Amino acid sequence: MAVVGIVPAAGTGERLGASGPKAFALCGGRPLLDWSLDVLEAVCDRVVVAVPPGYEEAPDRVAGGASRSASVRAALAAAPEADVALVHDAARPLVTRELAERCLAALDEGWDGAVAAAPVSDTIKEAGAGGRVLRTLDRSSLWAIQTPQVFRAAVLRRALDVDEAVLAAATDDASLVEAAGGSVRVVGALSDNLKVTRPVDLELAEALLRARC
Repeated sequence: MAVVGIVPAAGTGERLGASGPKAFALCGGRPLLDWSLDVLEAVCDRVVVAVPPGYEEAPDRVAGGASRSASVRAALAAAPEADVALVHDAARPLVTRELAERCLAALDEGWDGAVAAAPVSDTIKEAGAGGRVLRTLDRSSLWAIQTPQVFRAAVLRRALDVDEAVLAAATDDASLVEAAGGSVRVVGALSDNLKVTRPVDLELAEALLRARC
């Protein structure tokens, strides 16, 4: 089966305070995107990256969409040969080959999708108007979702075939697959597979990458 990596990398980087697109901000002396590409290129037959307009000059780069899932849809459309799509955030530079391979292996169990996730360790409360606590949730069944997220490509294509408003509201691609009736399982991951959003996240990611060397 053809495994294609899909990387949504069209984010602006405003919250990071970057001078350009977040995926190209330096992390440990390299563009943030490059750390993920190292892993994806080792486990995928091809990797397609959805980038901001003006950054499409490199091979397998396509223009991203107005939302994260729209970017995933654009990148997947550029890879019609894909049997399996491995979607990974450019802003998660600490992904490992072992985690990506475990997510891929989960599809062999018959699932439509598998997502990296860490068990929630904090107490989680649901609050309503004015911040009033409505209830405390049972964290034993709660997971903080990460990427990679791996799907049967045909299932993901159908899930992404929705209007732009639905794509914009989706916080991850697995939620779209779930809404379309697909079966998705979690694959245990460490919390250090963090997403770089703010400057403090970038500092932490750089420290963890240095510790790996």
